Amino acid sequence: MAITTTPASAGKPPRGHRRPARHRTGQGRTGQGRTARRAYWWFPYLIVAPAVILEIAIHIIPMLTGVWMSFVKLTKFFIRNWAEAPWIGLGNYQYAIDINTAVGASLVHSFLITCAYTVIVVGASWILGMAAAVALQKAFRGRAVWRTIFLIPYALPMYAGIITWNFMFQRDTGMFNHLLVDQLHLMTSRPFLLIGGNAFGSLVVVSIWRMWPFAFLMIMAGLQSIPTDIYEASAIDGASPWRQWRTITVPMLGSVNKVLILVMFLWVFNDFNTPYVLFGNGQPPSGDLISFHIYNASFLSWDFGTGAAMSVMLLIFLLIISLIYLYFINRSGDDDA
Repeated sequence: MAITTTPASAGKPPRGHRRPARHRTGQGRTGQGRTARRAYWWFPYLIVAPAVILEIAIHIIPMLTGVWMSFVKLTKFFIRNWAEAPWIGLGNYQYAIDINTAVGASLVHSFLITCAYTVIVVGASWILGMAAAVALQKAFRGRAVWRTIFLIPYALPMYAGIITWNFMFQRDTGMFNHLLVDQLHLMTSRPFLLIGGNAFGSLVVVSIWRMWPFAFLMIMAGLQSIPTDIYEASAIDGASPWRQWRTITVPMLGSVNKVLILVMFLWVFNDFNTPYVLFGNGQPPSGDLISFHIYNASFLSWDFGTGAAMSVMLLIFLLIISLIYLYFINRSGDDDA
């Protein structure tokens, strides 16, 4: 069998042959680009550095300081020199969760109040936001005006809005008591709406008023991504509006709703401004949200160690709930895929 061999010099350009100038020029540019990238390797880090520094200064350092405070007996006797506060380990945590003491019992009561408050506010805000977004989904005359009206509570300064509600809830001069007692004659006496058991209802009303426009805005943005052809095809097949909402709108808004509910849960559970502006420093027991409870434990009783321990436990609780929520959300997404 004859074997044909190819000379080693086959395929090589003849001696004295020069590569095209265009190719050599390209190689030069590539080499220059790599050299420039190596010379400016630090530029991305320079752009990110301010954000990282601010994140460390605003969030990381105060959070670590709060964790350290939760392990020391930092009371009013050590305010001038924190370094002299004695280390007590988990003593603040044991004191905060001991339900046999007034501090522990009030913390559990505040936690339960906050859970009920969060469920009601998030649920009602989502329902109102969904209803308004679906009602304004189809184009009609005056739709932009209604959208603007619905977004007014979200656009108003928060403190101005809550202070206005505070005036309306006043017992003797408030608008609600004047309407219920003097105008509609539904009650014989003027109830206290900012103290006692009615304070929880007042707090929920104000929070829903603040939160539902955000849900409306998010859901309305999500509805813009749903093709109208799907609704038209389902209408031709005889689908009712309820079935369209249940089988088209809700499934296609799944990703929006997942993020929306998590964000609203974290905001509402950590809500401090609403009870603080509405009730001041003397919040009623029915409106004792946990963020405000921690504030009072720290700055009214001057027990910063116990307040820091409550804050750390609240952080851990919210992290666990968020991780569990994201785990089940991702798992349901994998199952759907």
